[in-house]
Amino acid sequence: MQLLLDTHTFLWWVNDVPELSRRARTAIRNERNECFLSLASCWEIAIKVSLGKLELPSDVELFVSEHLAANAVRVLPIELRHVSRVAEMPFHHQDPFDRLLVAQALDEDLSVVSADPIFRRYGVKRVW
Repeated sequence: MQLLLDTHTFLWWVNDVPELSRRARTAIRNERNECFLSLASCWEIAIKVSLGKLELPSDVELFVSEHLAANAVRVLPIELRHVSRVAEMPFHHQDPFDRLLVAQALDEDLSVVSADPIFRRYGVKRVW
């Protein structure tokens, strides 16, 4: 299975936060699954750091790069087709980062690992 980690999922995974569900942990840990982190999530992390809403032990690029490598998570680039798909989506959700994740998941046929049930309203497969 191919998994797209929501921003909070990635952060909870790398920080071993107990709020990460057992099912999510099992899916991420499963070597048969391929995990991705959207560049949109990297951008969201950077914004939260700049606003003082998130503290990291190192700068964003170093933190994300180290944890991507250590956890065999690949970056999912933002393609024009992903951005275009956002324009066609209903407004079940106002968060621009989540909307882009939905578009990427639908376009790339990825399951989203997220605590947020809103993804189901878009027809995205969700693991939690």
